[in-house]
Amino acid sequence: MRGEERLLELQELDSTIDRLEHRRRQLEGGEELAAARSIAEEAESRLGEIRLALDAVTAEQRRLEHEVDSLEQKAAADEKRMYDGSIVNAKELEALQHEIANVRERKSRTEDELLERMERQEELEARAEQVEREVAEARAKLGSVDRDAVRELEEVVATWTQARASREALVQQIDDDLLTLYEELRVQKKGVGAAAIVGGVCQACHEELSALELDRLKHAEGVKRCEYCRRIVVFA
Repeated sequence: MRGEERLLELQELDSTIDRLEHRRRQLEGGEELAAARSIAEEAESRLGEIRLALDAVTAEQRRLEHEVDSLEQKAAADEKRMYDGSIVNAKELEALQHEIANVRERKSRTEDELLERMERQEELEARAEQVEREVAEARAKLGSVDRDAVRELEEVVATWTQARASREALVQQIDDDLLTLYEELRVQKKGVGAAAIVGGVCQACHEELSALELDRLKHAEGVKRCEYCRRIVVFA
């Protein structure tokens, strides 16, 4: 049939057009841009959470520092009273000693808590620095993807237009019945309606045809089709 030898060229063009159309939909839908934006927003969200935690720890640290200072002043004042001779009653002196011991114990526990908060603050500050770098990188990537997507879309549209024009010229050289069969097979076979036979193997389904079948196909008239996948085959 007229144009059978051009089917592989047509198939290659159609595969290229399919890839370009898929890529065009991706770019127009902003899938990569949306993914980059999602990464940036996720990093910014994590940074916000870390900063809130850091603010809370800093506030708690100030409270503990104030409490330690107050306890130290109270203990110092009580110790001064204990030694300045103003208390002569033994029971009052014993009670004051007990109170000083309690204050010192509370101060020690509070200092331990304060140390824990300071360590937590250092940890959060280190994490914040790391996530700040991630946010900066994500924002830069987002800007880059946006610019690249616009440029690539222009290139894809130009290449697609050229491929479509080449296809329109090529189909004029193929019989209508053969073209109709090819189009039907493309719909049925995931975009591949014709394939080459190379070394006795169908390049679409990758099945090896028997020597008897290969000989039959070589001498057959009309459209040649793979015995396994039933696509149109052309000897390369």
